[in-house]
Amino acid sequence: MTGSVWLSIMPLLVSFAVTALISPILIPWLKKLKFGQEILEIGPNWHKSKSGTPTMGGIAFISGIFTAIILALFVKCDLPLLMMLLISLGFGIIGFTDDYIKVVKKRNLGLTARQKFLLQTILAVIYVVVLAKTGNLNNHIIIPFMSKTVEMPWILYTLLVLFVVTGTVNAVNLTDGIDGLATSITAFVSLFFVISAVLFSDLDSMWYALAVLGGCMAFLIFNAHPAKMFMGDTGSLFLGGSISVLAVGLKMPLILIIVGFVYLFETLSVIIQVTSFKLTGKRVFKMTPIHHHFEMCGWKENKIVGVFTAVTILLCIIGIAAVLPYAGV
Repeated sequence: MTGSVWLSIMPLLVSFAVTALISPILIPWLKKLKFGQEILEIGPNWHKSKSGTPTMGGIAFISGIFTAIILALFVKCDLPLLMMLLISLGFGIIGFTDDYIKVVKKRNLGLTARQKFLLQTILAVIYVVVLAKTGNLNNHIIIPFMSKTVEMPWILYTLLVLFVVTGTVNAVNLTDGIDGLATSITAFVSLFFVISAVLFSDLDSMWYALAVLGGCMAFLIFNAHPAKMFMGDTGSLFLGGSISVLAVGLKMPLILIIVGFVYLFETLSVIIQVTSFKLTGKRVFKMTPIHHHFEMCGWKENKIVGVFTAVTILLCIIGIAAVLPYAGV
């Protein structure tokens, strides 16, 4: 393998290696600190056996991704790559704060929904402002299956970016409800962004997506059912931030409707459930997010993860087909 190829995939290898090395050390350390997940009474009864499983495990892949990107910045110091990392870390810090309140302060719900949304919105606004100030905010977006970008009015584009960032962060958070689900889905969505970045010759996005992919692959070893640790909000908010900045950076926020359909499906199920109950007093699903509905229908966790991942793989293939016209292929 030539040096240039090694350099190209370096973020994946470093992220995978660091995550795989840190995880076995992190698990007993989190147990010693008693940073275990408390299972809500409203969840499926069989989830109670998971009570005490170390949470905040997202620290492992965050460390791997951070190390990989810092090394990449020594090779090619680009502001967009640094911004992807810093914004994702910002969301990870919000998640860490939420987890800390849950496991240390023993407030099982952590930050309130309002507090969490406010912090996420502030961070998303900072992201947009920094992009604008550095000349990296581009109001041209790729429409799936079209060969040209479409220019949006600045105000609408700004609102779209804010919506995509905060929406994706929360959607990934909702998806992280059973062993290995969010990790598996995000791994393949990251792979989609790797391929897209290669097609668009976007080295920064390719490196960042490779780092996320490597971190997810290694973390899945410890997060697959039965999970030895959970990523917690620390990890899920970080991954949501990562996916959203990749989509924005590659000018394809709308592609998340396709490749991130599982995230969207999970979120819509909650919205539908809450709206239906408030309006009619009846629930549409047995439980939400939707993966819990399938659990209540008798599906095993591995089956849910397998089906949802297979759907994501198929949609990522469709997503690649959707961006090929713009790539000129």
